[in-house]
Amino acid sequence: MEVLVAEKCGFCHGVRNAISMAEQTLAKEPMVYSLGPIIHNRDVVLRLARAGLRTVESVDEIDSGTVLIRSHGAAPAEIARLREKGLTIVDATCVLVKRVQHIAEELQQQGYKVVIIGDENHPEVKAVVGCAGDVVVVAGVQDLGRLPKAGKLGIVCQTTDSPEHFGEMLAAIVKRGFDELRVINTLCREAMRRQESAVELCKKVDVMFVLGGLESANTRKLAVLCGHFNPHTHHLENWAGVEPHMLAGKGIAGVTAGASTPDWIIEDFVQHLRDFAG
Repeated sequence: MEVLVAEKCGFCHGVRNAISMAEQTLAKEPMVYSLGPIIHNRDVVLRLARAGLRTVESVDEIDSGTVLIRSHGAAPAEIARLREKGLTIVDATCVLVKRVQHIAEELQQQGYKVVIIGDENHPEVKAVVGCAGDVVVVAGVQDLGRLPKAGKLGIVCQTTDSPEHFGEMLAAIVKRGFDELRVINTLCREAMRRQESAVELCKKVDVMFVLGGLESANTRKLAVLCGHFNPHTHHLENWAGVEPHMLAGKGIAGVTAGASTPDWIIEDFVQHLRDFAG
């Protein structure tokens, strides 16, 4: 089978940095915890777990040792509790996520009602909400009823959102007639490049595979975007998720991957595809 790989795919700088920090910390410290999965990729999390990284969901589960703040960040209240417990903190928060946190805090201090366009259950968004207090989170137009009736809004977005969705949401908010809107573009340019590269590729192939954790927001976004242009799009974690019907009658396969997907998963997947004889 012929296989084409997206020009931009796989680990982004923020993810590479978080994993590097985890590996360096594990080499020095006997007890290391991650407050939530370090990234949204089960294969990577399992590999780091075998090296000694313990993933917990709450500060209450940690009494001693070193705590890694994952790439998605953590709310200031959580970090304060870690410090109160006297724990060593290693902050692997993506610099772009930190930027959103600081912007949200500044907007609130300047008197704006902070609005985040994103998924309220995503850890990045939860951490940003924790930085600015009374924040409104809207995932789609169905959530716009959560906005105040009037006043001035300070708007940011989840870093992994798409420009198209961000623009659609801004247009819908503008129509509601607020006195003032201050919009800060907090989209990740690397995520945007991956989206553009994936869409360009999916139009050229018979079947498109998007590799990455099922909980990964940026990978899900890639799959949704590709699905708009190629109905034979599949979001899988690795080769184990492939079923024969996905490849039946297909001559050219496209492969892209989310920002939390390591090179070895992409390379293994591509090799299996090339070896596939139908």
